[in-house]
Amino acid sequence: MSTGRTIVVGITGGIAAYKAVNVVRAFVLLGNDVHVVATEAALRFVGRPTLEAISRNPVHTDLYEGVAEVRHVAIGQSADLIVIAPATANSIAKIALGLADDLLGNTILASTAPLVIAPAMHTEMWNNPATVANIATLRQRGVTIVGPGIGRLTGSDSGPGRMEEPETIVDAALAALAAHRADTPASVPAPDLSGRHVLISAGGTREPLDPVRFLGNRSSGRQGVALAEAALARGAVVTLVAAHLEVATPPGISVHSVSTTVQLQQAMRDAAASADIVIMAAAVADYRPTAVQSGKIKKDVAGDRVTLDLVRNPDVLAGLVQDRRPGQVIVGFAAETEPDDTARRELGRTKILRKGCDLLVLNRVGWTQGFATERNEIEVLDGAGDIVLEAAGTKLSVAHRILDSILGTTIDAARVDAPVS
Repeated sequence: MSTGRTIVVGITGGIAAYKAVNVVRAFVLLGNDVHVVATEAALRFVGRPTLEAISRNPVHTDLYEGVAEVRHVAIGQSADLIVIAPATANSIAKIALGLADDLLGNTILASTAPLVIAPAMHTEMWNNPATVANIATLRQRGVTIVGPGIGRLTGSDSGPGRMEEPETIVDAALAALAAHRADTPASVPAPDLSGRHVLISAGGTREPLDPVRFLGNRSSGRQGVALAEAALARGAVVTLVAAHLEVATPPGISVHSVSTTVQLQQAMRDAAASADIVIMAAAVADYRPTAVQSGKIKKDVAGDRVTLDLVRNPDVLAGLVQDRRPGQVIVGFAAETEPDDTARRELGRTKILRKGCDLLVLNRVGWTQGFATERNEIEVLDGAGDIVLEAAGTKLSVAHRILDSILGTTIDAARVDAPVS
């Protein structure tokens, strides 16, 4: 069934262009009228027949085609949503400067539709000051940036710069469209955290057994990074304590990388001294080995059974609450596998009463839920254990709802309004 939406998918010349085929396909299967605008370089990676067969529409590339119908602006004017995937460093620079030397540039400039960009490039290009500045410029204009992820790149390279997976891009794009139609674009929120220092932990800590093995968890850090991105968009000064993230962090955020729970505890304690809001979104290892082997544990030496002696790690959240400075808001996270809603909420109530934080974000996790996924479903409990928010959607949309909740409660509003030290 047709949605009546016209979506333009712009494809630029990077190796990740092959993933754009699945982006187009997903939009088509959802009932959208999809038009591909490809650069000449993009067609060196993905053939025109493939894109036309998947999109069910002709592929446009030439600025001087369809002059009589003013196609160079008509495509943009008719678009409800424009998605650029992949967006190379070169294309991002051109968009930031407002260049229109090809059909894709003209389409973007001629449109008032929400624009979503999925960067894809080598790590050095992503971290280059020029790209950092261009991404910051686009964010300020309300452009939604999806990714990039962290992973294998062209050749043997690995790191931030990998284009996000098609389903992630599609989810984020549709969320941006929904927000735009509601006239409350999530990418351009009110600057209600302007000048505030927001400290966030993200990812999952790892406790080494030997130089090659560790105890850890399945957290990708996506929700924590989404919180950092949302806080930055709302004007905050953001510090992110990152433990083994699987997604790149947005430009403009101060990132402190850690590995173990003890390292995370120290980094959070140091940064919390100047923070107005502290959000403990990281999944920390509750236990660590009492001894770490200096060399790899060998099977022929250890035998068929290995017994680990573990010691409990410090409670990072409780420590932050104990050492909190006046006016500071502290938010904890609780990931629970309990399938029963009532029982899970009771676990959350018990935890927030024990920890003493202001709010607790409670979400159900499992083999295919919560961790390492693109969407999240959460409940937020206040200090008394009452549910003050239920939210579901992309992790970025959930992040904004969490920040709304922080600012919306009486105790938190009073604390956040306290003068910045």
